[in-house]
Amino acid sequence: MSPDLDVAVVGAGMAGLTAAHELRRAGLEVRVFEEQEHVGGRMHSFRHDGYTIDEGAEQVSDQGYRATWELLSRLGVPKHDVPRIGKSIGVWRGGRAHPGVADTSALLTGAGLPPRARFDLARFLAWTGAHRREFDDDHPERTPVGASTVREFARRYHRDVHDYLFQPVAGSFFGWDTARSAAAPMVSLLLSVGPPARWRTYRDGMDLLARRLAEGLDVATGSTVHEVVAEQGSVRLRVGDDIVTARSVVLCVPAPVAARLHANAPADELPFLSASTFTPTLKVSCLLDRPLAPASRKPLYILLTPDAEDDVLSAIIVDHAKHPDRAPAGKGLLTLMADARRIPELMEAPEEQTADRLVRAATRYVPGLEAAGDRRFVHAFTHGLPEATPQALRHRAQFMAREARPVEYAGDWVMLRPASEGAVRSGALAASRVLSRLRSPRSVARPLLASLPAEENVS
Repeated sequence: MSPDLDVAVVGAGMAGLTAAHELRRAGLEVRVFEEQEHVGGRMHSFRHDGYTIDEGAEQVSDQGYRATWELLSRLGVPKHDVPRIGKSIGVWRGGRAHPGVADTSALLTGAGLPPRARFDLARFLAWTGAHRREFDDDHPERTPVGASTVREFARRYHRDVHDYLFQPVAGSFFGWDTARSAAAPMVSLLLSVGPPARWRTYRDGMDLLARRLAEGLDVATGSTVHEVVAEQGSVRLRVGDDIVTARSVVLCVPAPVAARLHANAPADELPFLSASTFTPTLKVSCLLDRPLAPASRKPLYILLTPDAEDDVLSAIIVDHAKHPDRAPAGKGLLTLMADARRIPELMEAPEEQTADRLVRAATRYVPGLEAAGDRRFVHAFTHGLPEATPQALRHRAQFMAREARPVEYAGDWVMLRPASEGAVRSGALAASRVLSRLRSPRSVARPLLASLPAEENVS
């Protein structure tokens, strides 16, 4: 009996939607199964009373997002729908916000760093400049940083370079403990995306690209996949109470979930799957009756609150500064990012108690916050961001060199790049591997696969 589908894609986040889009363009019958009632995964946004609330925290850049920009162009999304944010990133130190983090101007202004630390920041920038060609964010395992953790790598510099630059960047954008996560992926990504002045957002929520991709696909939301088993000539999926068969399956879910679903994963895949751990993330969206923001000599988009200064928050995102349409005219929207050290206990507490705790902590930076509005939403992801451990870095090359198989994987964890571009690239790569195995008779001009490194484009 022939399989029900050519390809079943599990997960309707950016990786799954990209893989399905590529495979559908190649003429295959594809269905996406998504457990949630919406698409987008960690890039989902929801709308409430005139506010557009991003459940994840993400931006795109003019550079370092080549696969994303190609998708946007293919789908006819104009660049004005991906406007520049144009605001600064600040770090809290000594009772005030210091703007200009990650800008080259930090060498002059300080951005919270004392003179000796600024000198070492200059050393870091000179070193990365000299080794720029050795950093490839598609291959973080090949960089001159090796498998050092962020904390180990930072020991060559003044302590404050770690405490007021590397740690708050890693802790807020990636949710990382710098003693556990590898420096190479972070340095590679920062070099790739460039300074914050080039960063952009989506005009109508971070799920704009996901929603546009889903429009042309067969997506079954509210469908829970319980098990995936590779069999002779097909793959069997247990979806709810039903059995679905496909010629190939792409698991576009976090690595721990993929390892649980794939009942008979080949032994050579297990080391990387096991090493690809995730950190949880938790944030609180505060809908305000006025546009409050941390005080700063330059308007801020994000205020980083280092572990050295705060043990409850990792950052405050000023969403109405990210784009004015995130909140109704005259109102405000702030996102409070929880410190990774507190997330396990916060996830176990009632949502109202969790929100109150983060709001109380944020009042230190945004006076009047508690009285500015009482509508709050808590967003928590058990598998928030790939941890990019040294162990995962060591096992990645073998995983990427495996032969194409009936069950493939996609997600930002495959690329060890905790950003939507990593998810998009991994989805395109998984599609190329599926096509190389199924050898679809129909092809499409200029596939997204052209955005991938030549040695990974296996179709």
